[in-house]
Amino acid sequence: MLSSSLPRYFFFLFFVFLCFISNVSPGIAKANGKSNSPQSSSSSSPLRFGRNGEFKILQVADMHYADGKATLCEDVLPEQFSGCSDLNTTAFLERMIRAEKPDLIVFTGDNIFGSDATDPVKSLEAAFAPAIASKIPWAAVLGNHDQESTLSREGVMKHIVSLEGTLSRLNPPAQTVDGFGNYNLEVLGVGDSTIQNKSVFNLYFLDSGDYSTVPSIPGYGWIKPSQQLWFQRTSSQLQETYMSKPEAQKTPAPGLAYFHIPLPEYASFDSSNFTGVKQEGISSASVNSGFFATMVASGDVKAVFTGHDHVNDFCGELIGLRLCYAGGFGYHAYGKAGWARRARMVLATLEKTDDGGWGGVKSIRTWKRLDDQHLSTIDAQILWSKSSSGRRRKGSSNGN
Repeated sequence: MLSSSLPRYFFFLFFVFLCFISNVSPGIAKANGKSNSPQSSSSSSPLRFGRNGEFKILQVADMHYADGKATLCEDVLPEQFSGCSDLNTTAFLERMIRAEKPDLIVFTGDNIFGSDATDPVKSLEAAFAPAIASKIPWAAVLGNHDQESTLSREGVMKHIVSLEGTLSRLNPPAQTVDGFGNYNLEVLGVGDSTIQNKSVFNLYFLDSGDYSTVPSIPGYGWIKPSQQLWFQRTSSQLQETYMSKPEAQKTPAPGLAYFHIPLPEYASFDSSNFTGVKQEGISSASVNSGFFATMVASGDVKAVFTGHDHVNDFCGELIGLRLCYAGGFGYHAYGKAGWARRARMVLATLEKTDDGGWGGVKSIRTWKRLDDQHLSTIDAQILWSKSSSGRRRKGSSNGN
């Protein structure tokens, strides 16, 4: 059972940390000038729910792509090793796209393994090639290994932004935000519905950093106050727009957040209160920046999706917010021999109105697909539903 003082603790922790770190935020990125306002996606063809009232997202975590056929697999069974390379990662992505036909593909960092990538530009282009060839919109954030070749972190994100079919952005315009790859995407209602011009489903992408730049703080990076301020402002504007005329809605549109490094709160779970597996420790930052509390306070984010820890693939619920891993996707990434590479799917479904039209989001579901003979589906669960959004459940359940 969760203590009633836990939310206050998170808020207190956030504000203490905000004061501490306000003068130590190196690497702040300037805006790139591309349109990415809270009101509309910069894509000429905005993301939109299909005529069936559904929107499907494929999450790909930790491809660790390097030099293609010349880059061998890690942690596979002896009988799988011969001929196994980055091309197995490519084949898995192609299989997933064919099988699931997603509306959006999201890459959550360590897209390439920079230290093994001879030419990071070629590695990036090869890693994303199946998404580009599919003509399906895609978005990406950075992990902690993408910049370890000859491109800087900014350079990697700039190249991603330049690729065909991507909705990725370097940073929001007219704002100064830490990192590279902080942006939001909006998913509009079904065409010809009463809310066809409203964003009924909001996606937030953030740069969780690579490694700490503060000498007294070891370990991985974290989501900085400037990023959290951008998130708060964006969330607030989206909620205000959604609940204002025309077609004012009563409650905020639900949202999801995608980034690479898990939050410290991922360590709150054990096998009794999550769906999936935990086979390694939670490799979060050594400080808690308070972003979990920030998302809880915003009220619209229903689930967070990360990568980084390749042999964890669980989803758990804490204070009404689902924290989920995707599980390792790439064959050049470390894994566990005999434990299949995997991907996470998310499906948002709209509710039907009394007159037979489409309304806002009714439910958000997830499942995983394994790169085995049958592309097996496992761990299907409900992440959020409109009917239960008004109440907080104590503890956690798997949503089945």
